Amino acid sequence: MTPTLYRDTGYSLTHLVEDIKHGNIALPDIQRPFVWSAAQTRDLFDSLYRGYPVGTLMFWETGTDVGTRQVGGGDNDKVAKLLIVDGQQRLTSLYAVLTGRSVLTKSFDEMRIRISFRPVDETFEVTDAAIERDPEFIPDITALWDHGYRPTVRKFFARLAEGRSVELTEEEEDELEDRIDRVYDLQNFRFQVIELNAAADEEQVADIFVRINSEGVKLNQADFILTLLSVHWEKGRRQLEQFCRDAVDPKVKGPSPRNAFIDPSPDQLLRAAVGLAFRRGRLQHVYSILRGKELETGDVSAERRTAQFEKLRRAQDEVIDLTNWHEYLKCLTHAGFRSRRLIASKNALIYTYIIWLIGKRDFGLDHRTLRSVIARWFFMAHTTGRYTGSNETQIEADLSRIAALTVGDAEGFCAELDRIVRSNFTRDYWDISLPNRLDTSSSRSPALFAYWAALNLLDAELLFSDLRIRDFLDAQSTAPRSIERHHLFPKAHLKSEGIAGTRQVNAIANMAFLD
Repeated sequence: MTPTLYRDTGYSLTHLVEDIKHGNIALPDIQRPFVWSAAQTRDLFDSLYRGYPVGTLMFWETGTDVGTRQVGGGDNDKVAKLLIVDGQQRLTSLYAVLTGRSVLTKSFDEMRIRISFRPVDETFEVTDAAIERDPEFIPDITALWDHGYRPTVRKFFARLAEGRSVELTEEEEDELEDRIDRVYDLQNFRFQVIELNAAADEEQVADIFVRINSEGVKLNQADFILTLLSVHWEKGRRQLEQFCRDAVDPKVKGPSPRNAFIDPSPDQLLRAAVGLAFRRGRLQHVYSILRGKELETGDVSAERRTAQFEKLRRAQDEVIDLTNWHEYLKCLTHAGFRSRRLIASKNALIYTYIIWLIGKRDFGLDHRTLRSVIARWFFMAHTTGRYTGSNETQIEADLSRIAALTVGDAEGFCAELDRIVRSNFTRDYWDISLPNRLDTSSSRSPALFAYWAALNLLDAELLFSDLRIRDFLDAQSTAPRSIERHHLFPKAHLKSEGIAGTRQVNAIANMAFLD
C-alpha cells in the first residue's frame, strides 16, 4: 500500500493565530501586498459567523528540527515548522483582524482591515465614516479581542443608549449581547487542516494544491523558493520585497531602485539571484538545492543547506546593489530603449541582468565595456524574442555556454556574446525575418520597438519637424499632445485603392511620428 503524504487534523483560530505570532507557522503574506479586498474579508467573517464552510487549510512540514534558527537570524528568528500552501489570504485576513495588524496594499501603503458588526440584524460591513458614527454598529470588531470583550460591549451599549430614543428591554439587550458573544467566539472556530509531511517534494505539493483548489490556481517554482526563504532566510525575502517596494514608492527619498523600464517583482529578482548563484535558469531543482538536498543521492543535510543559502545570499547582494542595478539599466538606454513603453519582454530584461552581473563579477569587466556588449545582447534578445516561450531552457543554455568559458577571460566573454548575437542577426534575418515581423499592425511588437530604438540611436527627427523622436520616447519627458503616430497614407486614400483591412491600414510601415 502506498504511504499517504498527509494527515487530517484541525486547529482552532486562536491556536493558528498564536502559532503565527510565535513563528511556528510561516505567514509570508503579512509582509507582502494583500490581494484580497476588505469586502472579501467581511464575507469571510460572515461565513464563519453563520457556520458556513470556509474551505480547508493546507500546510507543509518543513522538516526542520524545533528551535532551528534562520540563516543569518537572531535568537528570535526561528525556522517555522509549517508552511502555508493553501489558505494564505484567509489566514492573513483573520490574523490581521484578530490582532489589529496592518497589511500592505498594492501601492505598499500600510492599511488596517476594519470590519464592523451590527448586532440588531447580524450584519458585517467594511467600516467607513458613516458606520463610525452609527451607534448601531461595533465599528471595529478587532476591539473584542484586542481591547477586551467586556469594555467593548459596555462601550457599544452606552453608544446605543445615547443614540436611541427608546430604551432597550432586558430581553433585547441579552439577545444583542448573545450575538456579540458569537462574534467573539469566532476565535474558537475550528479549521480543517491537511498537513503534508516533509517527505512530499515541491512537485507533489503543487499537484496536490491544483487538484484540491477550487479555482485551479497553479503554484510556480518561484512561489516555493520564496516561501522557503520565509522559513530559512526571512531577511533575504524582506530585502527582495523592500527593493521592489522602493522601486514603485514615490515617497522614498535618496537613492532607490526606481527606474524608467520596470517595476521589479520579488520572483523576478529571485530568478536573477538564482541565475548568478547557481547558473540555473530552470527553478525546478533549485528548491531541492536550497533545502540541502544532494540531487544525485537524495541525501539532505543542514550543512549543505547553509552553504547553498550562503551562495544565494552573496548573489542576492549583487542583484539588489543599487550601483549594479542602475549601471545595468544604462545598457538599455545605450541600446536605444528609453522607457518601459519600448519593453515587450521583462524576461529579456531580467535574464540579461544575470549575464551583466556574471560579466562584472566573474570576468572582471568594467562598466564601460559591459555597457557596449550587453547593449548589443539585449537588443538581440529583445528583438528576436529569445526569452519568450521556453525562456528558462534558453537562459540555462546561455548560462551553460558562459560557464564553459575560463573565469576571468574578459575577451572570451565578450567574444562569445558577440558570436551569439551575430549568429542570430544574420543577413537572412535582416532581409527576410525582420521584414516579415514588421508586417503587422501590433502596437506591442518587439520588432517595432527595435525600430524605435534604432531611431533613437540615429537621433532621428519626427516627420516634418526638427523635434527628436528620442525626446518623445524619453520616460522623463511629457510630449505635447500634438505629437502622435499618424498614418502616412490616409485611410480614405487606401480605401480608394482597394485597401481596407485594419491590419494593412495600421501596418507599422504606414505609421510615423508626426508633429
